[in-house]
Amino acid sequence: MRQRLRRHIVLVGMMGAGKTALGSELARRLHVPFTDSDVEIETAAAMSISEIFARDGEAFFRDREAQVIARILRESPRVISTGGGAWMQDRNRAAIKAAGLSVWLSCDLDTLWHRVRQRSTRPLLKTADPRGTLARLLAERDPTYALAELTFPARPGDSVDAATTRLLEAIRAADPHLVIETP
Repeated sequence: MRQRLRRHIVLVGMMGAGKTALGSELARRLHVPFTDSDVEIETAAAMSISEIFARDGEAFFRDREAQVIARILRESPRVISTGGGAWMQDRNRAAIKAAGLSVWLSCDLDTLWHRVRQRSTRPLLKTADPRGTLARLLAERDPTYALAELTFPARPGDSVDAATTRLLEAIRAADPHLVIETP
């Protein structure tokens, strides 16, 4: 028996929440493609997100991000990881709602900080107080992330394998007809 998705599974949440790690493992288990919207943006622009932010600014980046997400959502159902700010835009939320199940990977500040503090590729954290900036972004964004159809809380110490197992169970409980078995 093979599995197939009736619509996309779209992971949203803060940078460092585990969208790419869990998304790629979830896609592997479901035997569907995995697409990271940030990677797609970088490929289309032939530059990193940090370079896009530096050269063209956040507003330009958000426009390109929305275009890329809309394109991905027109493709066959898959697991999609979005950038941390993608869900903040009304147009992205509407497009995702129309084409997929939105899943918020909810994560506390300490866990996020532990995961992102050593990475220099986070343009929004290039500030004098990156942890404070992360805390502010988390406080600002959590109410909007909570609009996702499914909230999946991180558990400290969960491996990617264990978290993916929990996530798959939560998705199946939230939408029993999303993953279908085919011969």
